[in-house]
Amino acid sequence: MVAAPAGGRHGGAVRVHRPTNPTEPAEPAELAQLAEPAGRAALRARALGRRVGRLPTGPGNALTDVTGVLVGHTTLRDDSVGLYSGVTAVVPTALDDRPTLAAGLHVANGYGKFVGATQLAELGELETPVLLTSTLSAFRAADALVSWTLARAVPPPVSLNPVVGEINDGWLSGRWPRPVTEDHVLHALGTASDAPVPLGSVGGGTGACALGFKGGIGSASRVVGPVAGRDATVGVLVQANMGGELRLGDRTVTPEGLGLTRAGSRVETGSCVVVVALDIACPAHQLTRVAARGALALGRVGASYSHGSGDYGLAFSAVPSDAPRLLPPAELDAVFSAVREAVEEAVLDALLTAGSVHTPDGRTAHGLPAHAVVDTAGPS
Repeated sequence: MVAAPAGGRHGGAVRVHRPTNPTEPAEPAELAQLAEPAGRAALRARALGRRVGRLPTGPGNALTDVTGVLVGHTTLRDDSVGLYSGVTAVVPTALDDRPTLAAGLHVANGYGKFVGATQLAELGELETPVLLTSTLSAFRAADALVSWTLARAVPPPVSLNPVVGEINDGWLSGRWPRPVTEDHVLHALGTASDAPVPLGSVGGGTGACALGFKGGIGSASRVVGPVAGRDATVGVLVQANMGGELRLGDRTVTPEGLGLTRAGSRVETGSCVVVVALDIACPAHQLTRVAARGALALGRVGASYSHGSGDYGLAFSAVPSDAPRLLPPAELDAVFSAVREAVEEAVLDALLTAGSVHTPDGRTAHGLPAHAVVDTAGPS
């Protein structure tokens, strides 16, 4: 097991020191030596004067504003050998006390290896935390998630549906097709917390490229109300790795237009996973509709939904209920608006905080420069 970082529970980052065999999992030379989250100390869009939408945010403007939702990261990065990967864990604490939470899934384009998708969509139930990682690490991550869940369950279940989303980070990390180990997954799960979510090139977003720039993890939240008689918090987390061209308001912002080289495959490929959490109870079929708005909101920032892209939205209620209330149309529309705004802002923040990567193979993925956002500042 990877040791927890000193100073409290937060999404940590494992720094990998010169792994030697790209066909095997990356094993840190010093498992106990943990770095702070690798997200760049960059300004988010709001700090640069760009507000997305008109709804208020939660206190941290992140998925963890939803009570009972924790996030943890394990980041695998070694620039000297071209390793950029990791795993992100979204952990609903309500699963400690009950076997399932209401959930929904929407597939905008299904070129992906989303573990657990069919049962989640069929039953409308989430049985485990949600992991986000790289394509060929998804299956080892699922196995580790099963082990983690069985170790905590009394009695252990005889059936379990692990949920793991993935992106192809091979453009940056192609030398290391499946570097994530069980220890890396357990570290992300074990250090998950409700602290501010590290953004950018962390966890499952370490090797991501999106919209021609360096991609990564983004997160945002919105408060709407009244919903079910009170203000409700809608939080999102985005693993941004999709093709297309960035749209900021009425402008298209490209790397070439900023004098930069384009990151990612020249073929329209890539993937994106959007996770949405609500602090209100509602039925699974409405959560499926919420998940659809999460995936479709990617189009507002320029996602191409191309043939080779796996674009998924997953939504769950962090509030357990055996008889969830059906949201009336006006309240459901308010939740839809919150998801749209939060996803758009989360993608923008992922690009702004990702930083730039220069691989040993001569590839460069540029983070989105702050001036590109400042020049287009204003509500979208």
